[in-house]
Amino acid sequence: MANPTAAMLVIGDEILSGRTRDANMFYLAGELANHGIDLKEVRVVSDDAQAIVTAVTALSGGYDHIFTSGGIGPTHDDITADCIARAFDAPIDVRDDARAILEEHYRQNGRELNAARLRMARIPEGASLIENPVSSAPGFTLRNVHVMAGVPTVFQAMVASVLATIAGGAPLLSQTLRINRGEGEIADGLSAVAKAHPEVSIGCYPFQHNGAFGANVVVRSTDGRQIEAAMSDLASRLEL
Repeated sequence: MANPTAAMLVIGDEILSGRTRDANMFYLAGELANHGIDLKEVRVVSDDAQAIVTAVTALSGGYDHIFTSGGIGPTHDDITADCIARAFDAPIDVRDDARAILEEHYRQNGRELNAARLRMARIPEGASLIENPVSSAPGFTLRNVHVMAGVPTVFQAMVASVLATIAGGAPLLSQTLRINRGEGEIADGLSAVAKAHPEVSIGCYPFQHNGAFGANVVVRSTDGRQIEAAMSDLASRLEL
């Protein structure tokens, strides 16, 4: 049986402007691979309501799971929750369980749960909360869309909360072979190995070091025996 599939939607003008470097995609890709979920697509959209709704609608219909990051904070430009609700035609309002989490958090920290902070308790109808052990403000899951914060430490904690609740498949394994030859010299051998071992994925990633060309060949599969067979074939064909 094939592994579940996933896509990621990164939301925020700060990413597209280059002001903030996204670290969440790299982290999510690794965690999903370990959990046996295949990340198939990543999109980045601005803080534009129609762009978010369009992307969510398209991605949620094409993959088993959608992970979003960004846009669920207390400020006016945090519009992700409203857009997810709009994408699924779900009402949205402050929810009692989310409010209670925030009230307790701010009480313990001696701060007020003001109107801006209360925006983080607005949850679409029918959604389940995603635990946030870092800063308390919850994310949520609506249908197959998991909506999480953009701050990396919070995002990572929320990913752990989500993955604990969903079934994965076989973890994706990989081996890397460093070859000190240019891609043009090994292309035919790689093609032959890829054709002989269609059950594995083979990627070739060139590098240049001290004026010499080379490539890292990465073989991936959920079956370690298939990786070993492909690696052995590769070494033989390239006379390594």
